[in-house]
Amino acid sequence: MDRHLTLQASLPVDRERAVLVGRVWLPSEDGPALVAVRGDELVDITRFGPTMSLFLERPDRVAIARAAPAPVLGPLAAVLANSRFDRRRPPTPWLLAPIDLQAVKAAGVTFVKSLLERVIEEQARGDAARAQALRAKVEAAIGGSLRAIRPGSKAAAKVKETLLAEGLWSQYLEVGIGPDAEIFTKAQPMSAVGSGAEVGIHPASSWNNPEPEVVLVVNSRGEIVAATLGNDVNLRDFEGRSALLLGKAKDNNASCAIGPFLRLLDETFDLDAVRTADLLLEVEGPDGFQLRDVSSMREISRDPLELVAQLIGPHHQYPDGAVLFCGTMFAPVQDRRGPGSGFTHEIGDIVAISTPRLGRLVNRVTTSDRAEPWTFGTGALLRNLARRGLLASD
Repeated sequence: MDRHLTLQASLPVDRERAVLVGRVWLPSEDGPALVAVRGDELVDITRFGPTMSLFLERPDRVAIARAAPAPVLGPLAAVLANSRFDRRRPPTPWLLAPIDLQAVKAAGVTFVKSLLERVIEEQARGDAARAQALRAKVEAAIGGSLRAIRPGSKAAAKVKETLLAEGLWSQYLEVGIGPDAEIFTKAQPMSAVGSGAEVGIHPASSWNNPEPEVVLVVNSRGEIVAATLGNDVNLRDFEGRSALLLGKAKDNNASCAIGPFLRLLDETFDLDAVRTADLLLEVEGPDGFQLRDVSSMREISRDPLELVAQLIGPHHQYPDGAVLFCGTMFAPVQDRRGPGSGFTHEIGDIVAISTPRLGRLVNRVTTSDRAEPWTFGTGALLRNLARRGLLASD
C-alpha cells in the first residue's frame, strides 16, 4: 500500500494544472478540514465552506482552490503517508473521503460487460460455481446483439421483444437497455472512506469484488462540478440471490471508498476528459495473487449527462448535492480459489484504482465488522464545526 500513497502515485499526471480539493482529519481539532492541493502542500480552505457540499455551491470555487489566502497545513507527501489506516499518527492530518453531506448514489449496469455479469449472477442465484457454464450460454445468446444498442431506443425495444419470446429477459436487461437507468443509494452521507483506509465486505459474503468507477460530483443545481474515483464494493452472491438484497450487497460499513481528491472541472479538465477516461484496477493479495484490468468510460452505454439527468431534476432534488458512481465494465472472472471458482476477495487484498487525470485511490480489504466503525456522522460534524466557530449565523 505504501507505494501507492505517494505524490507521484496518488495525484494526476498533470497535477501542476489540476485543481484538487479534498478533506482531511485534523487531530488538533478532532474534526475535518477542507483542503486544496497547491504544489507539494495542502492548504486549509475550510472557512470558504465549511462543508464540501457548501463549497461546491460557490461560483468562485476554482479561484478559491487555486489562490485564495489560506493557511498551509503541511507537506502533502506527509499527509499521504499518514493516511494508511494502520499508521495514522497525530498531529499529522490524514485523508478522508473528499465529500461530506452529499447523497451517495450509483448507476448500475451501464456497461454491456457488467450487464452480462449481472444476468449471470441472477441465473446462478449467487452461486459462483455455476457462473462459468452460464457465462458461455448467456454470452452466446445475447452478448453480441447488445453492444451497439442505445438504451431506450426503438432498436432496444425490438431486442427486448425478441428476448422475451426466447425466455431470456432479465431485470438487469431492463435497466441496461431500457429507457430508465438503475440509480440506487450506495451509501449514507458521511459514511464513505478515503484513500489509505480499509474497505469492508460483509463477513457472510463468499463471492464479491471491487468495482472501479468514475464518480461525478453534482451540486444542488444539477451541475457536474468535479470528478473523482470510487470503489463500489460489491457482494455478487447477495445480489445474485435476489435483487431485493441490493441494499445489503452495497451498503455496509466501509463498503464505499472515494478519493483521493476531487478534481474540479475547469479549462484543463472537462466532461470530455471523463468520457474518455480509462481506469486501471490492480488487486494484490496476501497470497501472491495479482490482477490487473482496465475499464474504459468510452464503452459506457449512457452518457454521463444522461445519468445525471436521471438522478436530479424536477423529479428529484438534492439540496446538499450528490455524487454519482457511473458504473463499471469490470466484473472479474479470473479463478482464485480453484478452477471454475471465479474471483472473490481475500482479507488483506490491496485494491488500487487509477486513471492518469484523477490519480489513484488505494484501500485494503477487510470485513465490515472489523473495519473502523463509522461514528462521525452529520450531527457530529455540525457540533464540531459549531465548536470551531465555522458555522455562519446567516
